[in-house]
Amino acid sequence: MDISAIRKDYSIKSLDISDVNSNPMAQFEVWFEEALKAEVLEVNAMTVSTLGLDGTPNARILLLKGVDTGFVFFTNYQSQKGKELEMHNSASLTFFWPELERQVRVRGKVEKVTAEESDTYFFSRPLGSQIGAWVSPQSQPISSREDLNASQLDIEKQFENKAMDRPPHWGGYRLMPSTIEFWQGRPSRLHDRIKYEFQDGKWSITRLAP
Repeated sequence: MDISAIRKDYSIKSLDISDVNSNPMAQFEVWFEEALKAEVLEVNAMTVSTLGLDGTPNARILLLKGVDTGFVFFTNYQSQKGKELEMHNSASLTFFWPELERQVRVRGKVEKVTAEESDTYFFSRPLGSQIGAWVSPQSQPISSREDLNASQLDIEKQFENKAMDRPPHWGGYRLMPSTIEFWQGRPSRLHDRIKYEFQDGKWSITRLAP
């Protein structure tokens, strides 16, 4: 297989500074709505990149669960990513919507959401997902799938006759953006790139070379 021969020319849309909202969060919501209408597969999937405990980058796919002043996602605070964010609270997000030939890159500081926000989302999840948050010692070695299944049965029995609690080690993060870049694929690899940067209390907008 000749991987180097794989090519796709982008030509669906264009992007110019005159086309975008002055607020990047509003612009993101516009693009997200268009991605929804285009029925992009896993439209809220994003690559979350952190700085590993050894100083090397580390990335994985998570699901975006809210957009307000920042980008909200939920996970196990004791997971590898949780430990990395505890040590280095900077991260980046990458969205890729191939159906629209678009990419969005976000960088910024990450903070935990409030306990109330974590509770609200946790109890909106299916019961199986709530139980899963208790069962999994995320990112830790386990001896077998059978042990995981046994732990699930134990948790199900534990909460069989009482209300479910949110695990204290599980909750949300909000990435507060300092830069957001919107990328629109264009022919001949001459892509459109519009970068927002937060400086001195306001957003600046710059066009970047592809």
